[in-house]
Amino acid sequence: MKIAAVCIGHATVIDGKTAKTGIVKHPLGGAVIVDAAGLAGDAVCNRKHHGGPDQAVYGLGSLDLEAWSVELGHAVAPGLFGENLVVSDVDSRSIAVGDRFETDTVTLEVTSTRIPCSTLALRLGDPGFARRFRRVARPGFYCRVLRSGMMCAGERVTYRAFEGPRITMPEMLATSMKSLSEAERARYGAAPISERVRAQLEARTR
Repeated sequence: MKIAAVCIGHATVIDGKTAKTGIVKHPLGGAVIVDAAGLAGDAVCNRKHHGGPDQAVYGLGSLDLEAWSVELGHAVAPGLFGENLVVSDVDSRSIAVGDRFETDTVTLEVTSTRIPCSTLALRLGDPGFARRFRRVARPGFYCRVLRSGMMCAGERVTYRAFEGPRITMPEMLATSMKSLSEAERARYGAAPISERVRAQLEARTR
């Protein structure tokens, strides 16, 4: 398992949107600093819904990009979905909260999944893309940075599965925090979910 691509984007305006966005990302040719805030130089424009310590890095697997290439009918280049990281031989459908990806200097821990938004639909040029994204269910994974360092394409990656309850990315994508049972909320609460998701769980108990 290796890092297939590391991508960053600058604040820009895309067709159909007036506010700037950082969703347009492109692969880097060299190494980049990765810390609790994310990748150095990567733009995060809407901090209410994106970025922060628990969504510092957004990743996809190379198998996800291959599947999306078939789904969309054309080759999908790294960065199209706004991802920072592409890991070879990974299918995000099998990734769960708490799983870790480690290089020699960086440790990432999965916290939550990508929820499709209007900006992603504009980026793909498809007003109905959010529904398509949910149907395909290869949503990728957000990570917090447990160990900061340098990261570049070609580095070896070690994958460590979380030993607690398995909450996969497709499950999170399909689940409404408001409708969880007591047992399900306890299962989610026992995993290292993002603070945004934890806040939704706590709001449900009030």
